[in-house]
Order: sequence, then C-alpha cells, then structure tokens
Amino acid sequence: MPDNPGPPPISPPQPPPSVPPGNESQARTWNMLCHLSALAGYVIPFGNILGPLLIWQIKKNEFPSVEEHGKAALNFQLTVLIALFVGGMAAFLLSFVCIGFLLIPVVIGIALCGLIFAIIAGIKANNGEAYRYPWSLTLVT
Repeated sequence: MPDNPGPPPISPPQPPPSVPPGNESQARTWNMLCHLSALAGYVIPFGNILGPLLIWQIKKNEFPSVEEHGKAALNFQLTVLIALFVGGMAAFLLSFVCIGFLLIPVVIGIALCGLIFAIIAGIKANNGEAYRYPWSLTLVT
C-alpha cells in the first residue's frame, strides 16, 4: 500500500494588502483640495481652472485617486467657465434690445452652482466617496 500523506497543509489566509492609514488620509485630503481649489477663482482670475489643474498635475502620480478627482473638477470648472462666458455674452448683446437683462439672474445662478457643487464635491471627496458633477462636459480625458 502506498503511503497517503493526506491533503497538503492549508496555509493561513493572507490579509489583503491595505493602504497605510496616513496615505489614505492624505489621498482624501488631496482629492478634496482638487475640488475646493476651484474656489481660488473668486480671488485669482482663472483660479478656478488653475487650482484643480495644478493639484491634479502635481499629485496624480503620487495618489491615483487624484487623477479621477482632478479630471472631474477641471471638467466641471471648464464647463462653468464656458457657460458663464456664453451667458454673459448673450446677456450683454441682448441687453441692447432690452431682453438681456433677463439673463443676468441665469448667469448669477450658474456662478452660484459652480460654487455650491464644488463645495459638495469637496465634502464627498473628503468622505472617500466619488462625486459626479451634474451637467459637466467631458473635455479632459
């Protein structure tokens, strides 16, 4: 009779590789800053574009999640900039025929939405959640 050694020994389960807590916290902070850096547009001309762009380009290799959040923030801020430009030009040109003044509240509403959605996205990113901006064009892929 051949010796039957039995089933091979079972190795204990290996824990899944985890991200060190410090790195996860830093990634969440940089993700949040991608979105909230757009508020620089209220202080610096085109800061709403430059803030997310700079953070995305500087930190995208260090934290992979910054790639996703940076692109989302930049796409949304470019969408807001285009909408403000088109709305502002339409309001200005149509004001000569007394209709453009009706578009001024729309332009103000677009600017407020840019502010509010950036804050919401920053809070969601800090909580580790993905946020998809409404009505955002995908200009940067």
